[in-house]
Formats: sequence, C-alpha cells, structure tokens
Amino acid sequence: MTFSLGIVGAGQFSGQFAALFQAHPGVGDIHVTDLLPERAERLAAAQALAGTFPSYEAMLESDAVDAVAVFTQRWTHGPLVLQGLNAGKHVYSAVPMAISTEEIASIIDTVEATGLTYMMGETSQYNPATVHARNRIADGAFGRLFYAEGDYVHDMDLGFYDAYRYSGGESWKATASYPPLLYPTHSVGGVLGAWQTHAVSVSAIGVVDERDDGVFDRSVSLFDNDVSNATALFEVAGGGSFRTNEFRRVGYPSHIRESRFRFFGTEASMEQLATVALWQDKSGVKDISELLEPRPTMSPDDPSLRHVAPELRAAFTSGSAPVHDRSRLPREFDHLPNGHEGSHHFLADDFVTAVATGTLPPVNAWVAARYTLPGIVAHESARQGGTRLPVPDFGDPPRT
Repeated sequence: MTFSLGIVGAGQFSGQFAALFQAHPGVGDIHVTDLLPERAERLAAAQALAGTFPSYEAMLESDAVDAVAVFTQRWTHGPLVLQGLNAGKHVYSAVPMAISTEEIASIIDTVEATGLTYMMGETSQYNPATVHARNRIADGAFGRLFYAEGDYVHDMDLGFYDAYRYSGGESWKATASYPPLLYPTHSVGGVLGAWQTHAVSVSAIGVVDERDDGVFDRSVSLFDNDVSNATALFEVAGGGSFRTNEFRRVGYPSHIRESRFRFFGTEASMEQLATVALWQDKSGVKDISELLEPRPTMSPDDPSLRHVAPELRAAFTSGSAPVHDRSRLPREFDHLPNGHEGSHHFLADDFVTAVATGTLPPVNAWVAARYTLPGIVAHESARQGGTRLPVPDFGDPPRT
C-alpha cells in the first residue's frame, strides 16, 4: 500500500528528494507547490510528477495528499510543519526543526495529540563518521565516551551566496545573515546521532563578521545578527561534554567535507578531517579514511544539477560509504543519485517506512528537538557574551 506526498518548496534541494520519493515503492502520486508557481511547474515537468498546487493551503485541503515534505527556507519550517500536522498530514521536514523553543514544544505536542509521523531529515544521522562511531560505541570500543566534537564548516563563498540569492530574491542579504547557531543540526546531530545522550547546558561565543559586504549586518539582517562564526561547548547528561563549531567565514574546503566529527573515550578515539579519518587507541593509529569515504554516483556536471550552485553540487553527488549498510534500502535506489555523504537514500527510506508502519523514524520529533534546541539556546548564550544557560529537554521518544 502506498501513500501520496506533497513537496513544499521547489528549490535547489527538493528535486533530489522528489526523485527518491518517486522511486520508492511505498510512495504513490507526488505533487508540488512553491511560492513561485513556475518553479513548481518546472519540477513537476522535469520529474513527471502528478501535478502542482497553487498554494500550501490548497495542498493541505486536498485528499490527494497524505503527507508533505517541507523544503522551504530554514526559518519557516516550524509554522509549516504545524500547519501540516494540524491538517492531518504526516510531515517530513528539512533542517532545522524550528527556530524557537515554543515552536519545538508545539510540534511535539501536536505529534503526541495526532499520532501522525513527523521526521526531520538530518543528514548527519547517516554521515559515515557518525555511523561508524555509533557502531563502535554500541560495541564498547571507546570505553567510556566523555568528549566529542562536531563542526559544520561551510564558507559563504562556497555556494551560500548563490543559494541565498536564489531563495531570497532582491532582499536576499536580509536572510543571508541567518545566525549560524540556529542551523546547528549538521554539527550537533552528528555528535548526538552517535552518542546516545543529550545536552543539558551550554556556553557559546560568537565572532562578529568583518567582511562589510552587507551580509551579517545588523542594520540589514532580518535576525538582528552580525555573527558569522560561532563556537558552543555543551555539557551532556550522564557526564561529559561536546563542542561544536558553526563557521560561515572559514578557510576550509567545505565542498570536500562540510561536517566533520571527533569522539574521545577512555579506551579509544576517532578523528576526522577533510580527507583523512583516524581510529586511535593506546597501542597506535589506524587510518580508516577508506571506510568512511562515499563513492561518487554521478558527475557534478550532470544536467539534473543545473539548478544547483556549482559549489554545492558535491553535496548531491556522493554515494554510499563502505560503512553504510544498504541492505534495508529498496533496490530502486541502487543507481539513483545520493547526497550529503550517502545520507539521502536512508533519510527518504526512514520516512516512508515510518509512515507505512506507524513506527517512529530515527530522527523523530523528540530526537529532532535534541538536535535543534541546543543550538537555539547556544545562540542566546552567545548574545549574552557566553553566559552558561540550561538546555531544556523534552525527554525520550515514546516506545510506540
């Protein structure tokens, strides 16, 4: 039995997932809507989708759509997710979950009240480093894990200017100033996706931008933000800590690897850089780079990526790494483009499986809150000059 899906937002990212959902045997008709109707029509025509809707509201009113997948600008997700759930639709959402504690609480309350599926599509859940660390933590190889690091190091010059211009129109600079710590899931999620704990407090520091190009300018910013780089140190439940970096002005090849992780335990540690990954214990060092390296599935020059900024195309062309277990995936995915270090196939399948079976996806509302809320609180800490603040927690997901 299949379910129908509505794609919300026909920008640079959604087309890759539309192709995966369309190929999945658990999904039937797919429709699309966008604030710019011509974008929705272009995506529907390019991928032979079932059709378009003139608005999100019209999509939600239709019985032709059972679930929606939200691929809109990052600060809009919370309200759109709540609209979808309250209309009786299952919801897949791009990251972040929301940008306020209140929005997150409302999503969790609504999921509990409706019993509908909610999933946040956090790519670092299936980052090869996170997958490997998760496996090694489970088999006790680290000993007691006590510290970890996660970085999302994506320079504005490497694709983000074009992405914000594409999505923001004439006023793009107002939204290109989006605070780094309000987009925390690619760093926090990669740490907590392996380490089964949650943040309980945070102290963060932001670096005021000096490029003077109208981006990260508080007089222009929709978010009253002038910080382009930020670092946060979190205390975790059960003892230990982790540090994350959210950098938008950084001399680093983010087109090679934009998220990177390190884990330290009493018996072993693991460290990842742009092109190297190492496993270390008290006896020596082992290069595990090959184990964590995704195999490309398509060229960055593939015509299907023509609407994606050249600097961002590497994120959509990576295949799976040896550490990924593809046995659970539908065979229809075997020769389809993947992305973000092999995560896209798993994320699409997670959502379809959760809707079809009525089970919780791995990045359900409670887990998504633990990946998102620490960054929201860290942003406030940075605005207060590094004051240590408590991170609220909504608890573990229900067992059913």
